Amino acid sequence: MAELSLSHCRYECKYHVVFAPKFRRQVIYGKIKTEIGKILKLCEYKGIEILEANACKDHIHMLLIIPPKYSVAQVMGYLKGKSSLMIFDKFANLKYKYGNRHFWCKGYYISTVGRNEKKIAEYIQNQLLEDMANEQPTMKEYIDPFGEEGKK
Repeated sequence: MAELSLSHCRYECKYHVVFAPKFRRQVIYGKIKTEIGKILKLCEYKGIEILEANACKDHIHMLLIIPPKYSVAQVMGYLKGKSSLMIFDKFANLKYKYGNRHFWCKGYYISTVGRNEKKIAEYIQNQLLEDMANEQPTMKEYIDPFGEEGKK
């Protein structure tokens, strides 16, 4: 990767960021998932580069390069705030579930990447598969206990 620079500095500031919708509601499916992917392109307006991103069913993983002129808190506030407004504009019916235009939870997880960029990028790519593998089995009854078969 080429060295990045601003007018008076050279930098390589990479962060692994994880954030989730309010109450961890599993709304990041189908149409909303693709729209959130488009909306998170907001990073381009601030010069933030997305190296890797994945939307799991109840959270988002991103690997970002953030210029040192922005703090991580500024970037997360901008990203979550603007994307929340855009999601509610696009999907007006979500306003009833998420009052006061709060789509994302208040908190987020962030970690500096350092030399582990490849491992973290692989982790983000495989996170969806790991989530599916770690899900608890469902307790589904294949026979109706109150039907004809249950009376025998």
